Amino acid sequence: MEWRDEGIVLGTRRHGETSVILELMTRAHGRHLGMVRGGRSRRMQPLLQPGNRIDVIWRARLDEHLGLYQVEPLELHAARLFDSACAVYGLQTIAGHLRLLPERDPHANLYETLNLLIEHLDDPASAAELVVRFELLILDELGFGLDLARCAATGGSDDLVYVSPKTGRAVSRTAGAPWADRLLALPAFLRRGSGLRADLAAMEDAFRLTGFFFARNVYEPRGLEEPEARLGFLAALRKQLSSPGNGENAA
Repeated sequence: MEWRDEGIVLGTRRHGETSVILELMTRAHGRHLGMVRGGRSRRMQPLLQPGNRIDVIWRARLDEHLGLYQVEPLELHAARLFDSACAVYGLQTIAGHLRLLPERDPHANLYETLNLLIEHLDDPASAAELVVRFELLILDELGFGLDLARCAATGGSDDLVYVSPKTGRAVSRTAGAPWADRLLALPAFLRRGSGLRADLAAMEDAFRLTGFFFARNVYEPRGLEEPEARLGFLAALRKQLSSPGNGENAA
């Protein structure tokens, strides 16, 4: 068995004295593991850092085997990302979300989104919006997607400001007014075609929204806790977006 693809490094773990098990999110083969011989060498370690985009050839005798990776660099983002707490925690958060999906299950849309996201992870303003949109994509891929396009009560698309915690569907201001204290806030920047940016309050609402559905539909049924990396990412965002130097306080 053999195939060639490109992938983004999610992480590694030691294997024997000199090798590593490399975890990639690939374009055509989903999240895929393989062994890299000599992966702990001084030459290979910088290449196999999280966030780097690499070209890989995977070989194995049988498809179900772990297999061996042969790797070559395409884009080395790791050195830039490691200078930003938002980027480091953000990448760890994304990797954790991808591990909720079955290994070797192709998700081309997620790969393309991840590729774009890595370009901006060290910019807290952009990272906040991109990561929360990535979380919405993950929920959708897991079968728990939210319907934020039309009001669950009226079918209209105007003035959508709430999300029903029961159905995951948007609710308009008028329809949701009697139950406003029971509904989740829908930040304006998440509305389709809004073209708006997120301030700190909207960012908090957005991650509270996705966090609620991750907890109820994913973490609790699997006996998992919210990842520490996600909490670290949110803390880093708050610190950056509320700092005096961020005059616009916009994400």
